[in-house]
Amino acid sequence: MRATRNAELRIHAPIALLLAAALAGCAGPEARRSAEDGAAPVAETPTASPADTPIETQIVAAPIAKVRVPSPFPPLVEAELEALPPPAADIWERIVKGYAVADIEGPLVEKWERYYADRPDYVARMVDRSRRYLYHIINEIDQRGMPADIALLPMVESAFNPLAHSVARAAGIWQFIPSTGRQYGLDQNFWFDSRRDVIAATDKALDYLQRLYGMFGDWQLALAAYNWGEGNVARALAKNRARNRPDDYVSLDMPDETRNYLPKLQAIKNIIRDPERYGLVLADIPDAPYFVAVRVDRKIDVRKAAELAELTEDEFLALNPQHNRPVIAGADEFTILLPIDNAEIFVAKLDLHDQPLVSWQAYRVKEGESFAQVAAKFGLPAETLRTINGLGPRTRIHGGHLLLVPAERPSSAADDSLTQAIFTAVPQGRTFYHTVRRGETLSSIARRYGVSTADLREWNRMSRSALRAGQQLRVTSDVVPAAPARGRGTRSTRSAATGGAKSVRPPAKSTRAAAAPAGKSARSADTAASGRRSAPAADARSGSAASPQVRSRAGANPGASIPPAR
Repeated sequence: MRATRNAELRIHAPIALLLAAALAGCAGPEARRSAEDGAAPVAETPTASPADTPIETQIVAAPIAKVRVPSPFPPLVEAELEALPPPAADIWERIVKGYAVADIEGPLVEKWERYYADRPDYVARMVDRSRRYLYHIINEIDQRGMPADIALLPMVESAFNPLAHSVARAAGIWQFIPSTGRQYGLDQNFWFDSRRDVIAATDKALDYLQRLYGMFGDWQLALAAYNWGEGNVARALAKNRARNRPDDYVSLDMPDETRNYLPKLQAIKNIIRDPERYGLVLADIPDAPYFVAVRVDRKIDVRKAAELAELTEDEFLALNPQHNRPVIAGADEFTILLPIDNAEIFVAKLDLHDQPLVSWQAYRVKEGESFAQVAAKFGLPAETLRTINGLGPRTRIHGGHLLLVPAERPSSAADDSLTQAIFTAVPQGRTFYHTVRRGETLSSIARRYGVSTADLREWNRMSRSALRAGQQLRVTSDVVPAAPARGRGTRSTRSAATGGAKSVRPPAKSTRAAAAPAGKSARSADTAASGRRSAPAADARSGSAASPQVRSRAGANPGASIPPAR
């Protein structure tokens, strides 16, 4: 009987071991947690049947080893992504932190705060235009260590309209008038007007402001001089000192325009600092570059350039407002500004484009040919042809005059015709015939009218520079100097406004330039309208201010540059 029972135990022992192992594998959470914590696991034994009670057999379940089954899929390679840059700060915050021009208060500031607060649409348009230029301007200001308030000055000058043009013929977002623009190296010719060039005009405006600060040692006075002229501010200061009166901005006697100039800027500063206080909402402008400069060494239609950049013509001209004509020409190399996202597209498309990009050509007027006949020949309204060539409605053309006219299609011949052509632009429709006086030279006459001797030779078909007294020279210029001083007994039949040059069109209303004394710049004559005077003539030769406060800006980059697109 015992033998039989022992045999049964030997048969059932392996089954019991397997059952115990299975129960151990199914152990509850408590048992697994204990094992993971390093404690000895509590063994669970199967319940013995009554028949097995005498047998004291203890079975300890050993943990089952974990087996890793190889994956049938290849291991994944994790992508190494660069960390995203932090979101760009708002440029308004950067400008407000950099305010350094002393604040002013008073009724005039409150007046202009109300003015802007009552015109939210106007403020919104001004802010929308500024988004293209503010990053570049504030970067230039920071590099020079100037107050950030100055970045808002174009809001006072032009509301950030790059095509703004005043009655005093001031142009661009910084509103340079022609004479001061030339004195600071801002070229104005048939093809382009650098006063509207965002990069060039910003650089020269900051030069001018630094020079004024060097003269007066006070930013309020420097800003007043930017509007009214340094000579006027200096005289007003001298007058106050002679009367033992304060010599600060608010104490000076000045015209109404200058009196309101700083209060306008102060009102804008206050609104930018806390727009909610005035019930206004300013659009966010990231503190990041908006445009990139692209160098181009091929003449190209403005419309074609916009098309290659995938921009509308208006969008293209908002960044490149300096071009006077529908074709970009007149220089060996041009710098155009494009939104960062469009620059690479433009360069790639231009590199693939191997056909001529110009659909305009030079045309020399024949003797006896009228303006209307030329316009009809090229299928343009006469008014459109005048506008394209910068000619006033009363300007008459003569044989040999060059005009920019449409070509049938883009061609190398049309392109070549623009290379050596010297076109004549008359911004205000003024064409003069100067009577040469004894002792005058071609160079002195060219300087007098702000043109080059090459222009004079071209306009008058001159092969040499020799002149004779009484000779008539055709001159086209927006500079109309006063007549040189003469003795009382000298009889003159010429108008003082033309200085010995008679206009080919009927006299128009008298200009401000007519009132300018001899030797004074055209900008001085415009003071009544603009309130701004020119910088000293000494700056004209170098093209930059001669003040030690002005830093050299050679090699300045607007943020990024793409090599010439060929």
